[in-house]
Amino acid sequence: MSYLRGFIPWIAFAALSTVGWQWGALAGLVIGVRLLMQDRKAGVATDALILQFSTVVYFAALTAFAFAAPHSPVEHYDGAVSFAWLALTAWGTLAATRPFTLGIAKQQAPKEVWGSPAFLRINVVLTAAWATAFTLTAAAVAACDAAHLGSLATTGCQVAGFVVPAVFTARYPKAVQARLAATATPVTAAR
Repeated sequence: MSYLRGFIPWIAFAALSTVGWQWGALAGLVIGVRLLMQDRKAGVATDALILQFSTVVYFAALTAFAFAAPHSPVEHYDGAVSFAWLALTAWGTLAATRPFTLGIAKQQAPKEVWGSPAFLRINVVLTAAWATAFTLTAAAVAACDAAHLGSLATTGCQVAGFVVPAVFTARYPKAVQARLAATATPVTAAR
């Protein structure tokens, strides 16, 4: 589950925003830049770092805004805005026909399957699942914030917004592989 590493800045942001949203944003930026630099230094392909690049852009903008306007009403909706950004990133990669999970999956899958329709389809479905989860989470967190339901409700929504697609990501490829293996016609040697 190496894709979860890309969410560390977002988790740090959520945790440290209790101290002040500008500090949470700065922590997300610093961690995001550090992880991106580590990955680039390790030779991770650019297409596997789409989420990390998007994270750095988001936290750079949010950090600048949060320090410039620390008492902005946007602070109250920072969780919803964060998930909306993640949703835009995920939907954008689908629109560009480069699902963000594809580069990550290439790090774990054998090169001979990269061009297969099944491999691409699995990653389209996975990215769509993440995009949908991010979209629904942004809406749920915004609704919790608007109704002043408190941090327990918003945190629960945010956790579900990461856990549900993570579990799906862990299970879906295995289910597809099992289904494909069950329907494959065995190749026999000519006699």
